[in-house]
Amino acid sequence: MAFTRRTTLALMALAATCAMAGAQAQDAYPSKPIRFIVPYPAGGGTDTIARLIGTQLSQRWGQPVVVENKPGASGILGNDIVAKAPGDGYTVLMGITAVVQIPALYKKVPYKLTDLAPVSQIAKSADLLMVPRSTGVTTLQQFVDKARAAPGTLNFGSYGNATSSHMNGERFKQKAGIDITHVPYQGSGPEMAALLGGQVTLAFVDATAAYPHIKSDKVNILAITGAQRHPALPQVPTMTESGYPGLEANGWFGTFLPASTPKPIVDKLGAEVAAIIKSPELHKRLTDMGLIPVGSLPDDFKAQVEKDATHWKAVAEAAKISMD
Repeated sequence: MAFTRRTTLALMALAATCAMAGAQAQDAYPSKPIRFIVPYPAGGGTDTIARLIGTQLSQRWGQPVVVENKPGASGILGNDIVAKAPGDGYTVLMGITAVVQIPALYKKVPYKLTDLAPVSQIAKSADLLMVPRSTGVTTLQQFVDKARAAPGTLNFGSYGNATSSHMNGERFKQKAGIDITHVPYQGSGPEMAALLGGQVTLAFVDATAAYPHIKSDKVNILAITGAQRHPALPQVPTMTESGYPGLEANGWFGTFLPASTPKPIVDKLGAEVAAIIKSPELHKRLTDMGLIPVGSLPDDFKAQVEKDATHWKAVAEAAKISMD
């Protein structure tokens, strides 16, 4: 197709108009209340973080931020609401690692991962491998030896099917060559209570739930998932250091928008959320929850999402985990 001078000028004018529209959209945003969709019940870590950020965002932007809890189907319901929402920047997902794990575990998901635009990684988390102190186990190798000596008699608790703790537990079983039974709970709170009560012999507990109990005389901490030791628990070795690699991925909390949202709006929200996370107040609040604050920008978070999606898909396939 040959381009005449008139055609070229028309295309240049169109491009300029689109750029101007994008700039105007960014300048006007936000001009009305923003919805934060939390795909889990009120009172949990995801809900708490959403409300902390929402309060700060409202103060900075002068617009109300309304947190709406939409639990159901392991987070799929809430994720789908945002994936199908208008791409105007007013419907935000407060998601967790399950956003990238769900496509690897379920064959039928009503949305694609690419229907969501990563905005900012808020904080990293990890799972602590904990046992009741009554077991007498003080190292991960001691637990492995005990499990190998009595196949099928021990168990491990998780904070739910299709969660990081479930997948990490199955990965650990595979790496260690042990037969232990998975016991899923409806969240980290009930799981932690079961561990303290001696109802499970090992538990992969999210750091936010475990943090208040790390000095308890009822539990021993054997190891931690993730690429590095936790700043608050420098004495606890990683799974890799303990001889069981393959559990280096960290869990995380992060914000998303519908993929149809203009990039100027994604970038504007991402920069604001990142600034909030790096403020002394939020940094301390997240640290006190046992988390590692991040506050990344959209492009960096997108790269992390893509990397983790590949990782968790490989874990699900290797451990043969499927929720369908």
